Amino acid sequence: MNADGSGKRLLTRNTSHVYAWSPDGRKIAFGRGRDDNDDIYVMNADGSGQRNLTRTRDQLNQGAVWSPDGRRIAFTRLSSRDEPNAEVYVMNADGSGQRRLTRNPWEDLTPAWSRDGRKIAFSGGTGIFVTNADGSGERPLTRSGFGPVWSPDGRKIAFTGGDRNGSDVYVMNADGSGRRNLTRRPVNYGGQGGPTPAWSPDGRKIAFDRGRGIFVMNADGSGQRRLTQFGREPRWSPDGRMIAFLSISAGNVEIFVMNADGSRLTNVTRSAADEHRFAWSPRQVR
Repeated sequence: MNADGSGKRLLTRNTSHVYAWSPDGRKIAFGRGRDDNDDIYVMNADGSGQRNLTRTRDQLNQGAVWSPDGRRIAFTRLSSRDEPNAEVYVMNADGSGQRRLTRNPWEDLTPAWSRDGRKIAFSGGTGIFVTNADGSGERPLTRSGFGPVWSPDGRKIAFTGGDRNGSDVYVMNADGSGRRNLTRRPVNYGGQGGPTPAWSPDGRKIAFDRGRGIFVMNADGSGQRRLTQFGREPRWSPDGRMIAFLSISAGNVEIFVMNADGSRLTNVTRSAADEHRFAWSPRQVR
């Protein structure tokens, strides 16, 4: 749909999840579950040309993330046959050259490409790890935390960290040094994860959810400001002018959009169904 909620179009007619736009905005990668199996598909931005890239049996392939140059896709795979844990894989954008990057006795999840495409950060066990894009040089960055998000300049990584008292937004240098708690007000999310930090396109601010509201702060943690009284999973528009997020409205989950200062709050879906896993296009799609 358009950013104002107009022009909604159905692109897939099967159960699908986790959408990721290619950097040029021409294709969408997504997951589809069928017959106890989840595969990663790709399609054109208008929904045409749908293709199964992974083509596996009895496996869960999820969390597709495009490399910055659009040539590769990182994802996670859990096999019920020979892999006891989810591992990080990478493949070419056409599905060829599938390669396993991690081999750990714990769950490896949420892969995130560095801005130069040379490294992939991911959540592993109870901490954040980083590996070269070919699987070499894997090393831990933290002993706790999950959900790494690279800053636009690739110099820092934001992530969710916490303990039994609750979760906070942290930031560290890309090598794991200089770790800092930016929010310092842990909120217990009741087993539903934690705050989901999102860098503004210029890297100057971080949006995040806390409790039931959307907040924004400077990248150093200063100037924290509440934008809404409700909502979760904020995501910036590519130009940094708007923030979209999820919230419950009239009993179901809807997608809302607002200006980056919290003004002009608008429910853009207004449907009877629950909306999830939304993504801004990197450019306008006609």
